[in-house]
Amino acid sequence: MTIKPLADRVVLKMTEAEETTKGGIILAGNAKEKPQIAEVIAVGPGGVVEGKEIVMTVKVGDKVLTSKYSGTEVKCDGQEYVIVKQSDILAIVE
Repeated sequence: MTIKPLADRVVLKMTEAEETTKGGIILAGNAKEKPQIAEVIAVGPGGVVEGKEIVMTVKVGDKVLTSKYSGTEVKCDGQEYVIVKQSDILAIVE
């Protein structure tokens, strides 16, 4: 099954949370921060949303920085994804 986003939505696959700190301390599962960097898996077509023309500026394969608790988490074929509006994406990471 594939997920095809509509309008200004983007499907993201979040990166894994850090297992250790910079100092080498191993973190327990509940101490890990929610990751904010994700890979774009699918992009909606854009178009007119709420009377405004939306042009999609991200593309499949981009690494992006998202708002910390934005989007809707979904599970498809054993993989976890997050669906967000393009406006919830803060930056493209290069």
